Amino acid sequence: MKKATCILLFAALISCQKNKPALTDYPIAPVKINDVKLSDNFWLPKIKTIQNVTIQYALEKCREEGRMDNFLIAGGKLKGETRGKMPFDDSDLYKIIEGASYSLQSFPDKDLETYIDSLISIISTGQEDDGYLTTWKTIDPAKSPAPWAPPGGRWENLASSHELYNSGHLFEAAAAHYNATGKRNLLDIALKNADLLVETFGPDKNPEVPGHQIVETGLIKLYRITHERKYLELAKHFLDQRGKPELRELYGAYNQDHIPVTEQEEVTGHAVRAVYMYAGMTDIAALYNDSAYFFAVNKLWENMVNKKMYLTGGIGARHEGESFGDNYELPNLTAYCETCAAIGSIYWNHRLFLLTGDSKYYDIIERTLYNGMISGISPDGNKFFYPNPLESDGNYTFNQGACTRKAWFDCSCCPTNLIRFVPSIPELIYATEKNILYINLFVASETNVNMNNTNIQIVQNTNYPEDGKVTIGIYPQQSKELTLKVRIPGWSRNQVTPGSLYRYSKENAGRVIVRLNEKELDAEQKNGYIEILREWDSGDKLEILLPMTVQQVFSNEKVTGNKGLGAIEYGPFVYCAEEVDNDDLQEIYLASDMNYSIEKNQDLPGGMNMIVATGKDKSVNIDLIPYYAWSNRGIGSMKVWIPFKQK
Repeated sequence: MKKATCILLFAALISCQKNKPALTDYPIAPVKINDVKLSDNFWLPKIKTIQNVTIQYALEKCREEGRMDNFLIAGGKLKGETRGKMPFDDSDLYKIIEGASYSLQSFPDKDLETYIDSLISIISTGQEDDGYLTTWKTIDPAKSPAPWAPPGGRWENLASSHELYNSGHLFEAAAAHYNATGKRNLLDIALKNADLLVETFGPDKNPEVPGHQIVETGLIKLYRITHERKYLELAKHFLDQRGKPELRELYGAYNQDHIPVTEQEEVTGHAVRAVYMYAGMTDIAALYNDSAYFFAVNKLWENMVNKKMYLTGGIGARHEGESFGDNYELPNLTAYCETCAAIGSIYWNHRLFLLTGDSKYYDIIERTLYNGMISGISPDGNKFFYPNPLESDGNYTFNQGACTRKAWFDCSCCPTNLIRFVPSIPELIYATEKNILYINLFVASETNVNMNNTNIQIVQNTNYPEDGKVTIGIYPQQSKELTLKVRIPGWSRNQVTPGSLYRYSKENAGRVIVRLNEKELDAEQKNGYIEILREWDSGDKLEILLPMTVQQVFSNEKVTGNKGLGAIEYGPFVYCAEEVDNDDLQEIYLASDMNYSIEKNQDLPGGMNMIVATGKDKSVNIDLIPYYAWSNRGIGSMKVWIPFKQK
């Protein structure tokens, strides 16, 4: 009888497994950080600054504000009340560990690795026996750190408690740390917490969903490491249940919880929550080959890029709710454009590229990288923008009480998000798909990839974004046939952004030149890429010359805040005019007959290019600098969008 019962149970288990949908994955894989070595003059110094300055600076701020103490108090090693002002203060340590882990892959540092291990030991102290880990709830659930997050026991008020948000950042950090070091000390903490979530949430369990999304992508990263399908299924469950009022009271559009996610067509609500959710939805579309999720993220992306994205790649029009506005609502002085939202947009667009291979997503990634994301941190690595507006009058204190970058914030999500993101940039440069090698960003670097059992070294030499010359050396172990796909940026194809939100005043007169072993190719562009299928020999060299010219940009007429205004771009950079360079910023204007010259300015970070715009009658002279570099030379007014006169 026992044997028969066992056979029936085994058969039922097999049947259950068979009824589960087969899993797929992204067809394209990024080349990992530890396989890419940077040598460029733009991103390499910034990654080093994060490791050498910003990580240590942020850890000291966390120590001063009690982030570490909270774990020790929760674990009974210290006495006291919850320190800090946010229910998600725990996540700051997780994000720093994640960024440190990425930086260790590029620049091994035994002292930093040892310090991170000590932090992980402190985090372990604060974890409850069953895996629960949100320190303020453990210390005193009746006393919330923030007035907008109601007190209460475990899993109460999930719309604002940030318990699942904390878990999400823990999972992301654990995956990064494990992949960088091979150590399980943080991963085991994360898995213990994830197992508690699996026991607590799901069908016929607690029906609630996260108030602030990110646990979904974190769970999926744990699934990728462990191959435990339960983590992936919980991520999908959290997304599937949003916007469905049958079992729970909905949070509303602010939390993207107003209608089911597969029916959402307009990006709405809190911008960071939104793009984190869309990244998770894209993961589900890829892993489950789910067409409903795929169509939904495409509609959402089209809405964002065509109606709700700033020229800098920034997203989020309103300070109120840190949220998207209505379609075409893109004010400049009061733009929010949170640094975290720019980072979240890059995460989402990268996933969309890995799913489709379409270069349009990289046009958004590049625009955001060089403008609306990197503007969030000062060159010295210890001052930060939370919002990134496209205009400043020098008086409006848009940056959490300041009108320039601040040393820190009570809500320090943006500085720690920069720490976790910037060191991961090497993973954005190259990607592979079967017998295709993608080069998506022009960054001086080298990588080794294995394609069909052949090792291929790629060496990229360029001074981009200072100029448009790129040389790519291909060194296969033996002659190898493959398709090399080199992305040609949208700005050099006379496309500001995919869609109709922005346009150049005229077509770039230059053309993209491609040479292979010093012979010019008549290389056809397909979907934003130059594709070259051939048998490559060691030492083959591909040269790309991009036409770097100053371009005037205009908005769709439906963007009422930009009527009569124009902006200036050069290569991937959006430029702006600052008061420090222009005597009367309120009187300047652009004109259709202006001349533009490029001049090096050693006062700018790294001696960047300044654009000097001069009227034909010399009555107008404007100095413009890359937008990301503004507000580093004192407080003053700034404009991206400048009055335009047709002549």
